[in-house]
Amino acid sequence: MDKIELLAPAGDLEKLKMAIRYGADAVYLGGESFGLRRASKNFSIEQIEEGIKFAHERGKKVYITLNIVPHDKDMEGLEEYVTKLYEIKADAVIVSDVGMYSVIKRTVPELPIHISTQASVTNYETIMFWYNLGVRRVVLARELSFEEIKSLTNRIPEDLEIEAFVHGAMCMSYSGRCLISNYMTGRDANRGDCAHPCRYKYALVEEKRPGEYFPVFEDEDGTFIMNSKDLCMIEHIDKVVNSGIKSFKIEGRVKSAYYVATVIRAYRIVIDEYYKDPENYIFDNKWLKEIKKASHRDFTTGFYFGKPTHEAQVYSTSSYVRGYDFIGMILDYNEETKIATIEQRNRIFKGEEIEIFGPYKEFFTQTIEKMWDENMNEIEVAPHPQQIVKILMKNPVEAMDMIRKEKED
Repeated sequence: MDKIELLAPAGDLEKLKMAIRYGADAVYLGGESFGLRRASKNFSIEQIEEGIKFAHERGKKVYITLNIVPHDKDMEGLEEYVTKLYEIKADAVIVSDVGMYSVIKRTVPELPIHISTQASVTNYETIMFWYNLGVRRVVLARELSFEEIKSLTNRIPEDLEIEAFVHGAMCMSYSGRCLISNYMTGRDANRGDCAHPCRYKYALVEEKRPGEYFPVFEDEDGTFIMNSKDLCMIEHIDKVVNSGIKSFKIEGRVKSAYYVATVIRAYRIVIDEYYKDPENYIFDNKWLKEIKKASHRDFTTGFYFGKPTHEAQVYSTSSYVRGYDFIGMILDYNEETKIATIEQRNRIFKGEEIEIFGPYKEFFTQTIEKMWDENMNEIEVAPHPQQIVKILMKNPVEAMDMIRKEKED
C-alpha cells in the first residue's frame, strides 16, 4: 500500500525545517508574490532555494503557492519567477487561476502544476478538464463529503492525485474565496491580504433606528456569527486514507513553529500507526490531546460527514484555546553532563514542571532542578526573549526538540 503524503505549511525557513524534521513528506510555501498569505513572512527566491535544497537532501518535496486570483498587474513578472522556480527544482506550483496556469504551462511546460482549493473543484468533469490539460494533482474544495470524494476517486485516472485539507482554520466562504475583507477593509482576500472579518463580532441595525446596535447573541458576551471551528480529522485517518485522498494537507502558514511541530508530529505518528496494521487500527485519543496542546479553536470535521450544522461554528468568541506555552527549543545536548542548551521562547523558572517532545517519540515530563545562563552562572529565571539557557535533563534529548509547559488557571 502506497502511503499518503503528509503535507505541511511553511511560513518561513524555520517552520520548513521544523515541519520536515517532525515528519512532513512535503511542504508548501509562498514567495514574495503571487501567494495568498501576506501575513506569513514568506520566502525570498534565495530562501526558497535553500528550503528546496534542505528538503531534497532528506527526500522531501516543496510546492510553491501561486494561488491568488490575479488582476492584470498581478501577472507582471510571472514568467521570470516561474522560470527561476523551475531552475531551483521546485517540485510543483499551486495555482487557482486559468490565466496563471496558461502562462506557467507556456513558460515552463515541465514544471508540475497543482490546482488549488481556491479553484473550487467539486466534480468529476472539472477534475478531468484539468487532467486533460496535463494536471496530475487537484486540491479539492473543502465542501465535499467522504461519499462525494470516494465517488470521484473511484473514477479518476490512476496517475491523478487528490489532495485535501484535513486540519486547520476553516474559511466561512466557499473554498476560501471571500469578498467580505475587500468590502469592509479594502484588503483583498483573493490576493493574499485577508483581514479575517469572519472573526469579528457583529450586531444588527434596523433602518429606522440608525445608531442603535442590537446584539445577535448566544449569551451575555455576544456572538461571532461567521466564526468557524478548526478542522481536525486526526481521529478519522483511516476514513481519509480509504476515501482515496493521496495528500493530507495541514493549514497554517501563519502559525508558529511550535504549532507546526505539534500538529505534524501527531499526524505523522497516527498515520504510521495506521499503516502498520490497517485492518486492526484503533485511534489512540492521546494524539488528539497532543494536538490540543497547540493553539487552536474548538474542532469540527467540516463537510467530511455531510453538511455542517450550527455546531461547527463558535458563537461566543473568536479567541484561540491556549492551554500550553511554548517555552524553548533545544539547540544542543551534552550526553556526559546531561545538560541541554536551549533557546528560550517564553519565561522559564527554576522549579517549574515542563514537557519535552520531539519527532517520532513520546514526550516526557520533568521539573527544572538546575538552570544556568550561557556562561554557566546558575539562575532562577530566564526572562529575556530568545535567551540562551542550560537545563539539566532527566532523559536524553536532541536538537530541535521542544519544551512546553501547561498554563496556570
